[in-house]
This record gives sequence, C-alpha cells and structure tokens, in this order.
Amino acid sequence: MQIVLEAALALLIVFGLLGLGWLLFGKLVAPVGEEGRVFAVIPARGDAETLEHDVQGLLWLRGSDLAAFTVVIADYGLSDQGRILALLLQRREPGLCYCRSEDLPALLSRPSAPEEGGGQR
Repeated sequence: MQIVLEAALALLIVFGLLGLGWLLFGKLVAPVGEEGRVFAVIPARGDAETLEHDVQGLLWLRGSDLAAFTVVIADYGLSDQGRILALLLQRREPGLCYCRSEDLPALLSRPSAPEEGGGQR
C-alpha cells in the first residue's frame, strides 16, 4: 500500500514540476509586449468568414497575460458584410482597431496605442 502512495505522490510531483516548467517556458517565449508597440494584424478579405474566430483567439491570448498587443483588422478587400462584421467587432471588443490596408503603415508607425475604437474607416 505504501508503494502505491509513493508512486502516486511521485506522479503528482512530476506533473507539478512539468506544469511549472511549462508555465515558465511559456513566459520566456510568449510574445509579451506593450499595447501600442506590438501589433497582431489580421488581413481580412471577402466576407471574413473566420474573422470572429481569429479575433477571439488573439483576445484569449492577450487576456491570458501571455502577450500584450493591439489587434488590428486590416481591410484587404472586405465585402460589405465583412466590413460590417469588422466594425461590430471593433465596437464590441476594447483594444481592437479596424483600418483600410492603405492606412496600415500610418497606424503601425504611431508612437502610442490607438485609442479604444480609434481605428480608421
């Protein structure tokens, strides 16, 4: 019986150390930055079928403190439906910007983060 308890304890310790190592390694390699200095650009086209999923994934990453960045939806030929979706997402999610592809270089060269909802149309 004591052998089973020792084996279980050893497994718990091993998994605990692996989990701790995984978290520490994740902090070392995660793209941590400051909002306004690091950008995640989503080039959106057409009806933007996967746009909401892409945005939610990036917001999860940002919300889990693995990274700090500004999410930018760049319009590379969105349809009216896709543009409406992008603007709705911008209105719903703080720290999300929408801009046309030709305005992207100016947005990325700003010295500070775009204001909330401050994307260009």
